[in-house]
Amino acid sequence: MQVKFVAHQSLDITVAEHGVPISHYLRQPQRLVKALVDPSQIEPLSDRLFCLKMRPVNFLHFTLQPTVEMQVWAESDGTLHIQSTDCEIRGIDYINQRFHLDLVGKLVPTSTGKKAQLNGRADLTVQVDLPPALWITPKPILEAAGNSLLKSVLMTVKQRLSHQLLVDYSQWAQSQTDNITDAARLNNVQKTV
Repeated sequence: MQVKFVAHQSLDITVAEHGVPISHYLRQPQRLVKALVDPSQIEPLSDRLFCLKMRPVNFLHFTLQPTVEMQVWAESDGTLHIQSTDCEIRGIDYINQRFHLDLVGKLVPTSTGKKAQLNGRADLTVQVDLPPALWITPKPILEAAGNSLLKSVLMTVKQRLSHQLLVDYSQWAQSQTDNITDAARLNNVQKTV
């Protein structure tokens, strides 16, 4: 039996800009990926491609561990895009061979003076042929459970991103400001010598 699960999540964050615009920060996909999930779950495959090893999840009577390859890139204005490129389900080969995950996300920065607004949306869709052991469960119950699971995954990512992005951006902006200040001091010292 084939079922389809769908979840959507929007995000609106107000960011106090710290000397360096948030759009500059967002042009570094590797930083944002670490803000999305625990860095121990991420394996960089290239500058724009990452493998996310999700924590095991329980779905009805099964324990599954999704591994998702994600492409993450930014436009020149800082608009960030995330798109899944591949997925593997560890734990049950039957499901892995009949499983398709599609993740599409976008985060758009809008600056207004000393504040910026980040508006985003993530859409997650899973299609899977369920093992025969689950065929006796009514399809509406399966879909409700699957949709709820996907929604909780996106909510967890949203909560982490809402907090961790602000912390990481603040630290990054401070280090950028410190680097500029140090370079200016060094330049002044060289001119006086």
